[in-house]
Amino acid sequence: MEYSPPPLFKQGPSALARLIFFVVLAIALLISDARFNTLEIVRGVLGAGLYPLQRAALVPRDIFMGATDLAITSATLRSENQKLADKNLQLSIKAGDAAQLSIENSHLRALLQLQERATTQTTPAELQYDTRDPFTQKVVIGKGAQQGIQDGAPVVNEDGVIGQVTRVFPLQSEVTLLTDKDQAVPVQIVRTGLRSVIYGTPKGDTLDLRFVPISADVQAGDELVTSGLDGIYPPGLAVAKVVRVDRQADTAFARVVCLPVAPVRGARQLLVLHYNVNVPPNPVELEAAAAAKEAKETKGKKGKGAQKAAAPAAGSAASAAAPASSAAATAPAAAKPATPASAAQAAPAKPASTATPHRNRKAHLPRPASGVQP
Repeated sequence: MEYSPPPLFKQGPSALARLIFFVVLAIALLISDARFNTLEIVRGVLGAGLYPLQRAALVPRDIFMGATDLAITSATLRSENQKLADKNLQLSIKAGDAAQLSIENSHLRALLQLQERATTQTTPAELQYDTRDPFTQKVVIGKGAQQGIQDGAPVVNEDGVIGQVTRVFPLQSEVTLLTDKDQAVPVQIVRTGLRSVIYGTPKGDTLDLRFVPISADVQAGDELVTSGLDGIYPPGLAVAKVVRVDRQADTAFARVVCLPVAPVRGARQLLVLHYNVNVPPNPVELEAAAAAKEAKETKGKKGKGAQKAAAPAAGSAASAAAPASSAAATAPAAAKPATPASAAQAAPAKPASTATPHRNRKAHLPRPASGVQP
């Protein structure tokens, strides 16, 4: 009895033959597409045809994500709007107080006849690139001497101090950042008013507040601002915040570690300050300069007086030598008597010439007459 299907139900080639065929076809397509990109056009046509179906399948997801984003964005915008409104109110109050204090300050200065301490102007600049030296914390900004940038000018942003201009080129300037190991800024603690100097560190990630006594009132969280005593940084600029205070018994000063308030490495838009201090010069320096000038003038006067004193002395010596030579010249003429009597008469006149020098006394002695024996 045959179990083969009748001719009406025959399915063509066997399953094994079809498997081998499709495996060979898949391998051929993979090789040809990997080598010659033969199916690139086919993929493009299929992708364009299936794109509407893909978008239709993603519509529920997009609707859900859009609603979620809308709710989150609305809540975020409300909270940010409320924060901005509160901050605007606080700033408006501070602005009114600042205007009132400015008027009062001007009135008091006019009353006491005091001049304004300083005037500050700003020049906006943008960071261009870092310097090539990996061991220094320096950047280059796109403003230079032609834009009025001066060497030593402080550089800030909206958060606080960034650094200081240390090199000026015609169109660019080099800025040493606050965290550089060679950078120092005079600061004071806002809470206590304690003044000190803050330095950068070799790693460039923290700041070191030096010369702080162990007994000083310094706590973690204290804010540091510029003191303005150096005449370079305006007073009141935010610099850093204290994060750790280490007090050791074997040292006279405490180790105070701080972090900069401003993003020193992340700032791109900067402001260069032109800070001019209108204060009188140091009286100690003025006295030292006046003493040096007076000593120089006194030395010059002494030199001129010595020259003038040497000139009359030379003239008097010349005048004293002139009579001596004239006396020496006239003595032979007077010492030519024709007879001994005349010589005897001339001998008493000797005391009149006692004032002459010793070297010329022989010129005044009488000579015997020729042909006369003594």
